[in-house]
Amino acid sequence: MTTTRNTMTCEEFQAQMAELVGSGKDIFNHAHVEICPRCRALLLELETIAEAARQLFPVEDPPDTLWEKLQSAIKHEGSHPRG
Repeated sequence: MTTTRNTMTCEEFQAQMAELVGSGKDIFNHAHVEICPRCRALLLELETIAEAARQLFPVEDPPDTLWEKLQSAIKHEGSHPRG
């Protein structure tokens, strides 16, 4: 399949997909995705998988005391050298 100036092949799009997703832009507004049902379906499937993964491993903030505990452990380690 050849590409014209304004379109790209699925292979070209998929080769750039990680970079496009990482850019933070809405990839569903990409010109190729708007005209290609195959790549749009692929993105929807990947989005579903990512959402399921987020639910399996929710992001939790560490406790407020974590930094203090780390500093205390480092100081304790430094005052009792291993020998």
